[in-house]
Amino acid sequence: MPYRYAAPLLLLPTSLFAQTAVPDTARAVRLPETTVTGYGQQLPLRRTAAAVGVVDAATFERFPQNALTQAVNTLPGVRLEERATASYRLSVRGSTLRSPFGVRNVKVYYEGIPFTEASGSTSLNLLDPSQIGRLEVVKGPTASVYGAGTGGAVLLENRRPLPGQTRVQVGFTAGSYGLRRSTVAVESGTATGYFRAQYARQTLDGYRQQSSLRRDVLVLDGELRPTEKSTLALHALYTDLDYEIPGSLTRAQFEANPRQARPGTPTAPGTVEQQAGYATRTALLGGTYEYRFTDRLVSRTTLYGTGSNIVTPFLVDLERNTQLGGGGRTVLNYRTALAGNTLRLQGGAELQNGFETSRNYQNRGGNPGALRYDDEIRAVTGFVFAQADYELPAGFLLTAGASYNRLRYRVNRLTDAVTPPFVGFQYERNFRPEVSPRVALLKEVTPQVSVYASASRGFSPPTEEEIRTSNGQLNRNLQAERGTSYEVGARGTLFNQQLKFDVAIYDFQLRQTIVSRTDTAGVQLFANSGNTRQRGAEVALSGWLWQTTPNADVSTTAATAGPAPTAAGPYGLRLWASYAYNHYRFGRYESAGNNFSGNRLTGTAPHTLNTGLDFSEVHGFYLSPTVNHQARVPLNDANTVEAAGYWAFAARTGWRRTLDRLGLDVFAGIENATNRRYSLGNDLNAFGSRYFQPAPGRNWYGGAQVGWRL
Repeated sequence: MPYRYAAPLLLLPTSLFAQTAVPDTARAVRLPETTVTGYGQQLPLRRTAAAVGVVDAATFERFPQNALTQAVNTLPGVRLEERATASYRLSVRGSTLRSPFGVRNVKVYYEGIPFTEASGSTSLNLLDPSQIGRLEVVKGPTASVYGAGTGGAVLLENRRPLPGQTRVQVGFTAGSYGLRRSTVAVESGTATGYFRAQYARQTLDGYRQQSSLRRDVLVLDGELRPTEKSTLALHALYTDLDYEIPGSLTRAQFEANPRQARPGTPTAPGTVEQQAGYATRTALLGGTYEYRFTDRLVSRTTLYGTGSNIVTPFLVDLERNTQLGGGGRTVLNYRTALAGNTLRLQGGAELQNGFETSRNYQNRGGNPGALRYDDEIRAVTGFVFAQADYELPAGFLLTAGASYNRLRYRVNRLTDAVTPPFVGFQYERNFRPEVSPRVALLKEVTPQVSVYASASRGFSPPTEEEIRTSNGQLNRNLQAERGTSYEVGARGTLFNQQLKFDVAIYDFQLRQTIVSRTDTAGVQLFANSGNTRQRGAEVALSGWLWQTTPNADVSTTAATAGPAPTAAGPYGLRLWASYAYNHYRFGRYESAGNNFSGNRLTGTAPHTLNTGLDFSEVHGFYLSPTVNHQARVPLNDANTVEAAGYWAFAARTGWRRTLDRLGLDVFAGIENATNRRYSLGNDLNAFGSRYFQPAPGRNWYGGAQVGWRL
């Protein structure tokens, strides 16, 4: 059976329903080793020849559940930002450059289902943080197994119950700027499967003008093993999301009043007048069937369908989209022996098909005016892949794999009122087939420490939103990015597993790099810039300063993140830190007569640091302070404008306890404790110097989670 992550739900650790254990300081407990999916191998993290970071349930629980950002940013080399409330932008090793909104250049899977659309975009804002039990990030080009994307892959799993336990849980959180959250979940686990249902509702008035949010998320997950050889899993997600977009500010506006929305001018209205925002109703349904022919041969097939209705008022245009998508992924795994050593083989294919009707109207104060463009857009993408993992003598592990990838866009323009007279036309774009190989070698230096080296190549074609921009224009000349990465790393545990470390050094060269800029109407435009060279180092450390271990089974966390101990795990004081150094530079890059060659990569900080302490004690009290630092960031390709660096401080404290069948978690926290004024999710190369998206000031939250074990 593949590794399945068992996690508590809605912030209540499983141990809250167990009897309080008597501490036993004389007995050393060996923590179980973290297992990761990686490139599909399902191996211990120490045996994975790749840069992989894991955010588990305990890490999500140490931060407020209103956003994904704080937990994800505990991973070195990974930055998740919010340009507006719930408008996520994810960067893995510099991919922010072409990601003004949404998620680009990173492939996301949700419970094994391709969550990234066929068009290449991903809407992380459809998810509620409280539903996620595990988030795994595979950094660098992952095309050899996961298809297009040079930034990496993100693998998401929801929370799930433990076998033999049935619970009902509810929670409520209130906080600054009108934050209100309520959650309810029902789950039941047996030896042959589980069922889990969760509903979460969140509303927010917002720190800035025109930044309110309402999100309702319903999640249904189930798994059944009807026979010893087969497993069937079903997953459903429905999200009703509506949030406002305040827009970006100039430096003078940002310094004068960071809470204002983008103001209007004598010739153009602002975001408040135009009611700028984003609203969607999205449904996803997917299923996975796994069949174990023998202990050596296993197949796993996933099919899914999705539909969305989206309304987006911009400063000038109002866009209405209806999207339908579907596809599947199948993988066959086989294990055998070659020359007395284990050989694991896997091969498979993935196909996605997306259809969208996209209509652009004039925006009349948040209402549709005259029709400007009416398009039908189809995207078809697919790939086949194969990989081999060979266990060599002397603790070596050799991995080699490759994929063959295809992508096609077709745009039928039915109406164009902007450039009359108009005759309908069809625009088709077939990107050339791409072969993306990867090879890696790992060596176990000791039973606790391993080192690895890898080389991989990937590609990232333009998304549909980059070819057809938000004002309806078609960008016919945009080319796919192609990158090659070389990486070495080491990870393991020292001092009787008291200290965990993970270090990676890489050199990534990207050709036909896609950069973005913003025009006077706030429309994001894209162009190829030549090439970039992105070299960096990532370090993650975690260890106990002092520790008391209860006489009970304990759970562990990933070496690459900084989770808070749960009531069932070791008590004491734990320190964790993650740091990334990014030496990112443009290579040859000339644009509009300007030479930007050698400049720092736009939108990427040279240094990021996250560190924190996790204190817990046997009576249930806990405290988790956190420090987050980002260095100065260049905001334009000329490097003449920068966003100031910042240090942000936060903390969460609370009390967790189990009273017979009742589990209780009462908590409170503070974010941006020093009220630091900084910009997060900046607009790059912005017209009119509107670069800045102010982050919330000092804010508080508090609440409770209550669970009842049936």
